[in-house]
Amino acid sequence: MTEKKLVYIASPYAGDVTENIKTAQEACRYAVEQGAVPIAVHLMYPQFLDDGSPKDRETGLQMGLRVLGVCDELWLCGDRVSSGMQKELEAAERLSIPVRRVSGQELAGSLAQEAGQAFAGMGMSHC
Repeated sequence: MTEKKLVYIASPYAGDVTENIKTAQEACRYAVEQGAVPIAVHLMYPQFLDDGSPKDRETGLQMGLRVLGVCDELWLCGDRVSSGMQKELEAAERLSIPVRRVSGQELAGSLAQEAGQAFAGMGMSHC
């Protein structure tokens, strides 16, 4: 059995948190569809750290960089690079970790294809 690639998912968190969480979840789903194992610390750490607290945010960023160090690749997901993502990118470059950019369009295309397959699987015809 070949070991699946461990990918660090980086996407914006701050700002429109609800929409950004949705994007991170979509990025994780996309990674699974690509045969990878996604790690999205920004979906986990806000469960116990306050992103609005500078101290907690810095703690989360530092812990995330530690996790990044064991990943096979960094995937920058979405159509913009936040300040936290920029730090992750710089760390990946220092550690010689390959970086892949995954556009919002690429994520949306994957989800649309998945939804179409689910719709077709229901045996319904298009009206």
